[in-house]
Amino acid sequence: MNSFSSNDIDNLTDEDLMLSYRDGTAAAFDVLYARHKGGLYRYVLRQLNNREEIANEIFQDVWMKLINARSNYQVTAKFSTWLYHLAHNRLVDYWRSEKHLKYQVEFEETAESQVTDVSIESQSSQPQVDLQQGQMRQQIKQAIAALPEEQRSAILLKEEAALSLAEIAEVTGVNRETVKSRLRYGIKRLRGILHPLRPVS
Repeated sequence: MNSFSSNDIDNLTDEDLMLSYRDGTAAAFDVLYARHKGGLYRYVLRQLNNREEIANEIFQDVWMKLINARSNYQVTAKFSTWLYHLAHNRLVDYWRSEKHLKYQVEFEETAESQVTDVSIESQSSQPQVDLQQGQMRQQIKQAIAALPEEQRSAILLKEEAALSLAEIAEVTGVNRETVKSRLRYGIKRLRGILHPLRPVS
């Protein structure tokens, strides 16, 4: 078992932390979790159209998969790429499950129409600019939810996880050009959805 001070652990790379955790340093896991919990949770939550109960379950499952896989961990890619690969596979399992297949089909058919139904409750105590910003954030979330799963996943991996094209390709199991295509068409579709919703100046 390695022995590290608190400062030593905080200064380690993600990959070295995971190796240390594999070798028995429990505190290394705490640092990894603190570094990645926010981005990973947002990625899972937005993939599931902000369904918190299911997102919490899958989020915990991903970390359990990491814990169970620690003894076989080798540095073959960035830690974040490996972590989001675990998350991507867990989401794929969820969508493919017979229990949720009907929901997925219905969601993809209706999500885009829901974008135009966004309603924001006006709070007189809030400045108008805050209201507009909140409305735009909600519209963006709804627009991302309306994308096909492959485009949505590519965009969220880029924006939430800050992964490169090559890393997204590794996570999703496709080539770099396919990732570029998914991002390009996803962004184009987002613009098409959001453009009619922009406030008139």
